[in-house]
Amino acid sequence: MKLVVLLLLFQLFGSSHCRCFCQVTGDLDDCACDVETLDGFNNDQLFPKLQTLLESDYFRFYKVNLNKPCPFWTANSHCGLKDCAVKPCSPNEVPEGIRSSSHNKYSAEANEHLDECEQSKHLGAVDVSLSDETREALLSWSKHDDEAERFCVVDDEQSPDSQYVDLLLNPERYTGYKGPEAWQIWNSIYEENCFKPYTIKRPLVPNSFQSSSGSEARTFYSWLEGQCVEKRAFYRLISGLHASINVHLSARYLLDDSWFQRKWGHNVSEFMQRFDSELTAGEGPKRLRNLYFLYLIELRALAKSLPFFQQKSFQLYTGRAEEDQKHKEMLLDILQLARSFPLHFDETSLFAGDEKEAAKLKEDVRLAFLNISRIMDCVGCFKCRLWGKLQTQGLGTALKILFSERQIEALPSRSSEQRPSFQLSRQEIVSLLNAFGRISTSIRELKNFRSLLAEER
Repeated sequence: MKLVVLLLLFQLFGSSHCRCFCQVTGDLDDCACDVETLDGFNNDQLFPKLQTLLESDYFRFYKVNLNKPCPFWTANSHCGLKDCAVKPCSPNEVPEGIRSSSHNKYSAEANEHLDECEQSKHLGAVDVSLSDETREALLSWSKHDDEAERFCVVDDEQSPDSQYVDLLLNPERYTGYKGPEAWQIWNSIYEENCFKPYTIKRPLVPNSFQSSSGSEARTFYSWLEGQCVEKRAFYRLISGLHASINVHLSARYLLDDSWFQRKWGHNVSEFMQRFDSELTAGEGPKRLRNLYFLYLIELRALAKSLPFFQQKSFQLYTGRAEEDQKHKEMLLDILQLARSFPLHFDETSLFAGDEKEAAKLKEDVRLAFLNISRIMDCVGCFKCRLWGKLQTQGLGTALKILFSERQIEALPSRSSEQRPSFQLSRQEIVSLLNAFGRISTSIRELKNFRSLLAEER
């Protein structure tokens, strides 16, 4: 069987002549990508730079509310395993520029004048003395109502239940959280939010790793290919996110839990159980294709977000001016690299056609993804909940960017009093980059698993 797995992985990843690996069918067939090009771009160019950026203070601290109750069903209990726990930060561990609600997250100049603003209690009193750039920064910082554009629930940063978490000290890895409760989460996502009728059975039976019959799988994919391209893409994004998380859990698995050491590493058997074609009735390779599709979607969003981050008023503000400027330059370098990728996903075919029908379809997709982000509050493992919320928020932010092209293009080229039509909160920015960092890591880990499988031949 190992030979079969190796041949499959070689065929899947090793051939530069394979047709579009990110095929979604229909209008998206001609994505012109191949695995070799994408692997080389991610593993050799983007991944190392991105990992360095994500270690910086601005991106390592994420504010999240892990105490929200499940809105859909009564959760039986929380995971009692020690690896499910999340250790929040104490106040002095978070840079003041991030944790202080009285600090503008985008502009140092705005912070210099903030006391004057607070004393006046009226933004108009500041307008006469501040530059256009500072006024723009203050307006950007002011709380804004953009719920109609959001694809996911964003935790209230001012909520007393929200706490900062150091992502580097709470890494995503296998925690032992599994079984019916874990499967209930994914079952709810796929069955109730991916536009699938209950009469159509998924290729993998919920609550088990037993594969369904070949006829059910054929019926499912026949149904999927009969859907509009937007709904097919939506399903593949969710499947790709699921695959990415499973790659992480297989790559950071608890291999040794003895009294004198705890060793985490690659579990090849776990990886094969989730992705080997023979063990998953052919589903494994499809999941990996969806992972690559998800990568291309989020890569495209990063490329399109460049004008927003290029604004002079925008800063990765932590209160440490020299480091902040350095990290902004690193971010812009990564976004320029993302834009240089030669085989970008073309999103123009999505939500095209009749304007009213397209608008309704977009709203249906937005609400479905919004619902998925709320399901993350039903995850019993707090560490899994943390990374689930972050990655769904990151994908939701990517979708927001992809379908806000006009607003991004309309961003003022110079400072003005006009409020920008497109904005991102710090939470959205941190989740966007960290979520893509998880997918980029998954692509890199596939290379590691290929090497480990080759060694076992």
